[in-house]
Amino acid sequence: MKYLSIIFLLVLSGIAYAAGVSPQFANPEQQEAYETLTSELRCLVCQNQTIADSNAELAADLRRQVYEMLQQGKSKQDIAQFMTDRYGDFVLYNPPFKLKTGVLWLGPVAFLLIGLVVVFLFVQRKKAESTLHAHAEHGNENAEKLAKIRSLLEKGDPS
Repeated sequence: MKYLSIIFLLVLSGIAYAAGVSPQFANPEQQEAYETLTSELRCLVCQNQTIADSNAELAADLRRQVYEMLQQGKSKQDIAQFMTDRYGDFVLYNPPFKLKTGVLWLGPVAFLLIGLVVVFLFVQRKKAESTLHAHAEHGNENAEKLAKIRSLLEKGDPS
């Protein structure tokens, strides 16, 4: 049983290695273009990985399509334009700043500002509550002292 599990793991490691191998080009410029494009295009399934890093079937199809288009002699700009025409600007890991992609660029900043405002208001509220509580306690002490003074005055000085 031990040998069977070792053989199974070795077979799986070969499959995993084969998934990470990039195709080879005769031209080094095409190889560089392939690596650049696959690291700049977002996997539409994973959305947090490039197609170079993703193991999703769609990412493998997109890598194959990039390879075929480079073999046909298309430039990086042509391939990137084809991908954005087909899938939209979201397919680019660094989408251009447009009205449509403004949310992608400005959303994180807006969330950060909203979070800072909420924290600031929370801290201010806590300070105000603690100050009010301290004044209330101080007021109670003063009321107790006044009550003692009044009772002493009414009774007179016992000494």
